[in-house]
Amino acid sequence: MNYIAILNTEIEAMAQAFVHALPALAIALAIIVATWALARLMARIALRITTRAQVRDDLKQLAATLVRLLVWICGILIALTVAIPSFTPAGAFAGLGVGALAIGFAFQDIFENFLAGVLIMLRDKMNIGDSVICSGISGKVEKITLRETHIRQFSGELTVVPNSMLFKNPVEILTDQNLRRNEVIAGVSYDTNLAHAQQVIEQALLTVDAIDKEKGTVVFAQEFNASSIDFLVQWWSDSTAQDLRLTKSQVIFAIKQALDDAGIEIPFPYVTHTFKEAVSFQPANAA
Repeated sequence: MNYIAILNTEIEAMAQAFVHALPALAIALAIIVATWALARLMARIALRITTRAQVRDDLKQLAATLVRLLVWICGILIALTVAIPSFTPAGAFAGLGVGALAIGFAFQDIFENFLAGVLIMLRDKMNIGDSVICSGISGKVEKITLRETHIRQFSGELTVVPNSMLFKNPVEILTDQNLRRNEVIAGVSYDTNLAHAQQVIEQALLTVDAIDKEKGTVVFAQEFNASSIDFLVQWWSDSTAQDLRLTKSQVIFAIKQALDDAGIEIPFPYVTHTFKEAVSFQPANAA
C-alpha cells in the first residue's frame, strides 16, 4: 500500500473542497460585515426611538444592546448556514446537549452578570447619574452595561463593578430624593442654661439659606458627655442644589458664631485630678 499516494490524494481532495468552498466563505464573510453594519444601524434606530419616547438612559442602552445582540445572532446563523451547507440552527440547538451544560457552568458568572444587568436596567431605581454606596464603594453611576456598571468614586477613581454585586448586595442611593437629612453634635458646658442654648442653636440654623425651612430642624439635648452636654442638631437640605458637606460647614460656622455671641462655652475635654490624703494604719496591739 502506497501511503504517500493516499496522503497526496487526501490533500488534493481537501484542497479541491476548500477551493469549492471559497465562494461560500466569501459570501459568509460578506454576511458578517453586513451584520456588523446592520447591527450599528439598528442600534442607532433603537436609540432614536427610545429617545423620542423619553425613556431612561439605562433603558436606552438596554434596548440598543438587545437589538444589536439579536442582529448578530441572526447574522452569524445565516453566515454559518451559507459557509457550512450541512449546518442548520435546529440541528445546532439539538446538538448542544451536554455541551450546553458544560458551557453554562464555565460561563456561570458571565450569565449571572448578564441577567443582573438586564434586571438592574429594568428597575426604576439606580439610574445613570445617581450617587450610590455599595459594599464600601461610593460614587456616581456613569454607565450601566449588560455585564458591569461603571461607578466614578467621589475621590475621582473609576470602579468597574460586576452587576451581580450590585444586584445581590444592598445599594444605598444617595440621590433618590432631592432632600437629605444631615446632622452634627454641638456640646455646651455643664453650667449652661440648656433651654437658652437650644434656642440659640435653633436661631443659628435659621440663618443658613441652604437648610429647607419647610422640613424644619431638630435640636435635642442628647447625652451627658465627659466635659459637655451634647445637642443633636439635624436639618434637611437639597442635595442637588448644594454639596451636603458645604451645608454642614455653614451650619457649624453659624452655631459656633451664635454660641460665641451668646457667651455660651463650647468646652474642650477637661481632666480633673483628685488626690486623697494618705491614711496611716497602726497595729491593733500597739501601745
